[in-house]
Amino acid sequence: MDLPDHLVRQAKQRALQQGLTLKELVADYISQGLHGGASGSVPPTSDGVTVDGMGLPVFRSEPSGSKAGIDLAASLQLEQDCLEQEDRRRAGLPA
Repeated sequence: MDLPDHLVRQAKQRALQQGLTLKELVADYISQGLHGGASGSVPPTSDGVTVDGMGLPVFRSEPSGSKAGIDLAASLQLEQDCLEQEDRRRAGLPA
């Protein structure tokens, strides 16, 4: 098959994200197209990364990992600060 370069690049990237070979990904897409829907299988991955039903990666921390990090209050404040900066930027105001 002779496919446009941009489609081949996107397919290679998607195959990498889903932990599949390009051949497996293309075969799955052709199968989905011929059967009129998704195959229903989510490809298995490892190292705390899974793929959701939309094909997007989901990163999970190890349950036995350390709890060191940011607390809830600091996390909420960080989110609020980021949203405020974005609002100011969109309004054309100085950050």
